[in-house]
Amino acid sequence: MEDIRGFKVARGFENKEIHLPQRKTKYSAGYDVEAAEDCIVPAFRAGQKPTLVKTGIKAYMPEDEFLMLCNKSSNPGKKGLVLANGVGIVDKDYYENEDNDGHIMFAFYNIKEEDIQIKKGDAIGQAIFQKYYIIADDNVEAERKGGFGSTSK
Repeated sequence: MEDIRGFKVARGFENKEIHLPQRKTKYSAGYDVEAAEDCIVPAFRAGQKPTLVKTGIKAYMPEDEFLMLCNKSSNPGKKGLVLANGVGIVDKDYYENEDNDGHIMFAFYNIKEEDIQIKKGDAIGQAIFQKYYIIADDNVEAERKGGFGSTSK
């Protein structure tokens, strides 16, 4: 079978026992993603930036696909964790970018009153590969020049 989409360990995480995402059941759409290291997501305060939780992974895919990062359904209720951007989008050209090698991170806010600890290996979200379409007069030729948050630069 041709290797057209999947996950690899990101640069700098090669010796950190990173588990690549896996589906847990036959009909699961999402690949469960784990935290690459212990971290604290502080209780929310106005003006605070989201906490970027490292995964230690990167994803490759065909030109007409993206990777959607979704929260675990249990995170808001059990841990108070919500994704700062609602849904994360990882574009094909994020893979192996010059800034961070395509390292995927989840941006979380904690809506609980106490700090939340995430341990290495904790399942923090799901990743779902999706196809996308472009309009007839789309003629974009610009190429990505960086990593996290660099699409519009």
